[in-house]
Amino acid sequence: MNESVALSADVIVVGSGIGGLTAAALLQERGISTLVFEKNRYAGGSCSSFQRGGYRFDAGASVFYGFGENSTSGTLNLHTRIFRKLGVEVRTIADPVQIHYHLPNGFSIPAFYDRLAFLDALAARFPHEAEGIKLFYRELDEVYEILSAMPAGSLEDVTHLFSVGAASPLKTIALAMKSFRSMGKTARRYIHDEELLRFIDIEAYSWAVQDAVATPLVNAGICLADRHFGGINYPVGGSGAIPEALCKGIEKFGGRICYQSEVTEILVDNGEARGVRLADGSKHYAKAVISNATVWDTFNRLVTDSRYRVDEKKFLRAPSWFQLFLGVDGSVIPEGFYVHHILVDDWKSYNQPGGTIYFSAPTILDPSLAPAGKHIVHAFVTGEVEEWQNYERGSSAYLAAKEEVAAGVIARTESILPGLSKAVELKVLATPLTHERYLNRFKGSYGPLMKPGQNILQKPQNTTPIKNLFAAGDSTFPGQGVIAVTYSGVSCASYIARKFGKPLDELL
Repeated sequence: MNESVALSADVIVVGSGIGGLTAAALLQERGISTLVFEKNRYAGGSCSSFQRGGYRFDAGASVFYGFGENSTSGTLNLHTRIFRKLGVEVRTIADPVQIHYHLPNGFSIPAFYDRLAFLDALAARFPHEAEGIKLFYRELDEVYEILSAMPAGSLEDVTHLFSVGAASPLKTIALAMKSFRSMGKTARRYIHDEELLRFIDIEAYSWAVQDAVATPLVNAGICLADRHFGGINYPVGGSGAIPEALCKGIEKFGGRICYQSEVTEILVDNGEARGVRLADGSKHYAKAVISNATVWDTFNRLVTDSRYRVDEKKFLRAPSWFQLFLGVDGSVIPEGFYVHHILVDDWKSYNQPGGTIYFSAPTILDPSLAPAGKHIVHAFVTGEVEEWQNYERGSSAYLAAKEEVAAGVIARTESILPGLSKAVELKVLATPLTHERYLNRFKGSYGPLMKPGQNILQKPQNTTPIKNLFAAGDSTFPGQGVIAVTYSGVSCASYIARKFGKPLDELL
């Protein structure tokens, strides 16, 4: 490559998911120029919003951690600290319940923000396990207490690791030991009731789409403990408020986001990332490239050199989703109904495609998302591309299949929301093919998962086998979820900024 070619920016970011946007915003604030290329007309990926018929729907995520104050969340309130650093405001509404679980055998329990209320409700269902419940959830609190005392940064940055280790040697050692432990195996140290252990499984599955045994204790400590400290806080205006604020931060400090600009290739020359090629054939060069795509999309599609291919079986592939975005008559939502729900009919199939219903009604917190007198119901179940790939998109058979699945989900949901089917006034349906197409994600997947027995630290970090090609998002440590990919973005920015000689200031 001609070394004199003009650079479009210091760093190019492929895709505007939350991990990539976070990295871009923090780098730009440090004076490292960034250029984000996004395929769609809006930013955020799975954490975006879209509008139909006067409704503003969350495209995916709707349970948000990381908006607590320093006094309650320690260093885990990454959104609060990042937006404070960028000087951008994101207003939020506190949610008193993380998820209301509706489980077999009439087992119904809300995961309250109030920790004691939640543990008391669980102990009332399982009085013979009261002590075990207390001890298990205390284990999660201990992980949280360690993590919330440590500043976010790259685990590949020796300077950062030395600084953290020197400041908190005992906590660092304790965290290292806990990183080898599984949530489910830890629960089995204290709990023996099979129904309660199933509940521990669905606690993990609710965000990790794996059972508790396959879920690292460290990840569980972040999500299942912080809900009682920083709490769950919904951004005013919906999930899209988060990427919109990050984009404001990027542009405020001179960065650029280019929409409807799909990256089709990461340019690699002699083992080093040099830039990207767009769908229109144009090339853009930079000193470093950050891919926000999945590990499979990055190395099996965007990087064309077969030497870097990643075997699909190297990781477990999380499923995709079938989603229902419903505009409904407001009278169907009863007084006192919580925002987020999980519905399991049968424990034998909860982890099979379609087995668990995820359900949210964000207009309970933010009525501005819907026309007056209306509510949003967002329901989704796991699904696989293979179930849909024989349909021609837009065909009558495809549309009929979508309607059939949607009718089944609505009928099941009526067990907790009677009359839902008759209350629907607007319906938008998305299959795994929709996720694959809009999000440019391999088979529409939620991302790569660790195999049972693998250590959380075996999750890919931000560096890659290609020099100056970095990764952010759910293919990197610590994994899936908005707060997790936010951490990956902070970590990635931290590593690159130090490499560029402009290390990030601690997020305060």
